[in-house]
Amino acid sequence: MRLIAALAALAMTLPATAAETPPKPKPSAFDYTPQDKDERGLWMRMEEEERDLKTSPFLIHDADLHAYVRGVLCRTVGDAACGSVRIYLVRSPYFNAAMAPNGMMHVYTGLLLRMRSEAELAAVLSHEFAHFERQHSLRQFKDIRAKTDAMTWLSFVPYVGLLGQLAVAGSVFTFSQDMEKQADLASIGYLADSGYAPGAASGIWTQLRAEMDATAAARGIRSRKDKTGGFFATHPGSADRLVYLAAEAKGKGVPEPRAGADEYRTAMAKWWTQLIDDQIKLNDYGGTDFLLKQLGSGGWTGELLYARAELLRARGGAGDFAASAKLYREAIAAAGADKPLPENWRGLGLAMLRDGAAADGRAALKTYMEARPDAADTAMIAMLAGE
Repeated sequence: MRLIAALAALAMTLPATAAETPPKPKPSAFDYTPQDKDERGLWMRMEEEERDLKTSPFLIHDADLHAYVRGVLCRTVGDAACGSVRIYLVRSPYFNAAMAPNGMMHVYTGLLLRMRSEAELAAVLSHEFAHFERQHSLRQFKDIRAKTDAMTWLSFVPYVGLLGQLAVAGSVFTFSQDMEKQADLASIGYLADSGYAPGAASGIWTQLRAEMDATAAARGIRSRKDKTGGFFATHPGSADRLVYLAAEAKGKGVPEPRAGADEYRTAMAKWWTQLIDDQIKLNDYGGTDFLLKQLGSGGWTGELLYARAELLRARGGAGDFAASAKLYREAIAAAGADKPLPENWRGLGLAMLRDGAAADGRAALKTYMEARPDAADTAMIAMLAGE
């Protein structure tokens, strides 16, 4: 949710600029034009990053999913404002989103996996938009640029150099924390004004902190939920964010607030199996198990049963293959009149093969191949099915 590392690196590489003609009055953030040499350099770098992003193999080219995410942003901040934002969906299992000063926003699929409703997605998107609207990245860049010049000068002052540089560096990161809080609080206003549930923002942090606890417990280590990066932290602590977001939401009265949980699940259905597969590959049983239980708190759908079966099969401990086979069958039955995910038959077949039920396992794999004749893993599955 920040671009500070890239901005800091760029700010430190640009040469100091001489005094220039005072800039013209700045237009709004939505049609902002770089005002001086440093800003033009920043814009050029961001444009290069965007060109690279457009050709990334991790970029998702799904018109329906893009339209849905953009629709949530536009509903939250308004059509005129969201028209200046270009959204890129990046296939990565981690929880992250970022906003560049030139209107480039990227959202990771790990974030999409963890959202439980449109309101939660709107909270994240409007937080990033608030950074853009308030030109936080640009202001951060200029602050870093000015203070790196100051640190260079202080390095020549005897006895003061190191302490002076540390003081200046610390102020840069405090500045960033203030901006993050501004964006957090602005997101509550956007949610309330658009009819989304304002409490969704604090709910995200409650869930993320608990997921970190679950990961730590499964690995036998101390939770990192309160780790903020120490002296160089760029975000407020998650515990603090949870408190002030919840307090701000209480002051926003929204009649019949919209959550949009069903709409969100429908929009993500096509990508569900792929995002679950990405998450399971992180080898984080505790965190993934917690995430699935949270998503299933309102009822275990066929998709969630499939995901839990995949998680147990991937772990492969004592009894896991039999337990996962049971869950695959439950997922198939839960689909009812709807067509179940063909991947259930794939997982069921693989689990049964590992559990010693070879004939039934091969039959399940053949059912999968019939349902997914063009699947990328057809050759491997055909071999396991004995064809």
